[in-house]
Amino acid sequence: MDEAVQDTTDPRSRPPTGPLPLAGLRVLDVTQVMAGPVCSMLLADLGADVIKIEPPGTGDQTRGAMGFKMKGPDSMGFLNMNRNKRSLALNLKSPAGRDLLLDMAETADIVVENYRPGVMARLGLGYEAMRARNRGLIYASISGFGQTGPWAKRPGYDLMAQAMSGVMSVTGHPGGPPVKAGVPVADIGCALFAVYGILSAYIGRQASGEGQYIDASLFDSALAFSIWDTSEYWGTGRIPEPLGTANRMSAPYQAVQAADGYFVMGATNQKLWRLLCGVLGREDLLADARFQDIAGRLAHREALIAELETSFAAKNAEDWVTDLLAAGIPAGRMNTYPEAFESEHGRHRAMRIEVPHPIEGSVPNIGFPVKLSGTPAQVRRHAPLLGEHADEILAELGLSEAAIERLRAEGAFAA
Repeated sequence: MDEAVQDTTDPRSRPPTGPLPLAGLRVLDVTQVMAGPVCSMLLADLGADVIKIEPPGTGDQTRGAMGFKMKGPDSMGFLNMNRNKRSLALNLKSPAGRDLLLDMAETADIVVENYRPGVMARLGLGYEAMRARNRGLIYASISGFGQTGPWAKRPGYDLMAQAMSGVMSVTGHPGGPPVKAGVPVADIGCALFAVYGILSAYIGRQASGEGQYIDASLFDSALAFSIWDTSEYWGTGRIPEPLGTANRMSAPYQAVQAADGYFVMGATNQKLWRLLCGVLGREDLLADARFQDIAGRLAHREALIAELETSFAAKNAEDWVTDLLAAGIPAGRMNTYPEAFESEHGRHRAMRIEVPHPIEGSVPNIGFPVKLSGTPAQVRRHAPLLGEHADEILAELGLSEAAIERLRAEGAFAA
């Protein structure tokens, strides 16, 4: 699917007014699983030519993940993290494969890799080796704990980063067992921070002509999300603990129980607190000395929520959401993912898009989370089959048929 696939699910969508902002950039994506592939997909969505370098035979580990089968060999997770890329199966354990990747680096703008620290350097494919071929190269390494430090050599996945960064220490309910965030915040956060670093380096290269090395880790990224928690610790000396759905800066701001289940609401300042008491008909709470200000409501959160839930028990959650919103108080229902995607708002925001695929047919993908008015992100390609674009990529390198056959004979493309 080489031609652009226009998203028709969003009535506001229109063709871009010019080239996509990253058109003309070439990215060598030497990553697997999640943080690296999501990073390179975000670049691809905005126009970069991303060449996914994969191990022959197996490809990206995520192709066979998730425990359920699609029509073809690739998992739904892989199909949702690798659109807009081309695939070249290349054996980096072979000298021929390594030499070819070095040759490709000469005309690339960006390399993204997420091998364990030191592996690419041992293969002769680290930043210094590639920079010797291309001084303008931007080289991003994604790892669990960074390229330096006592933990650098450890294998690192989202779960370990959440635990070791402290994120899991504040997730869940007070006194309960350890709970990780329901979504992979360290993985996705690292992908976003890596993109931020890559694009910053690219902007800097416009003036200097020099590329640079980027060290992005899941551990650092997870810690970077902990602003409220670390602020409380540094400001008070108290080690933050889990709060369930509550917030350490304001109350009431959490899930509360109505007659038929939970919903979320927040009265985060004095004006909203007075409005809430009015909607509930609980002016008595305004006179309660425990709840006079935010500090008091935080100090007596459990008693506060107990009082509120005696009133919320009078009606169903959806009715309360309607009443609170009408009064100007933030509130929302507890949606499942199907409900979120299929909601009127989710459909309007085009957060589910369909991507044609040669084996799977129409594949649902998560839509673009950021909307650009002049050059909106596009789906130009389905997630690639393993090695699908080898011929065209090798042709672009100007290799003769004899040279390609020699590479093949030397094991560049086989496991």
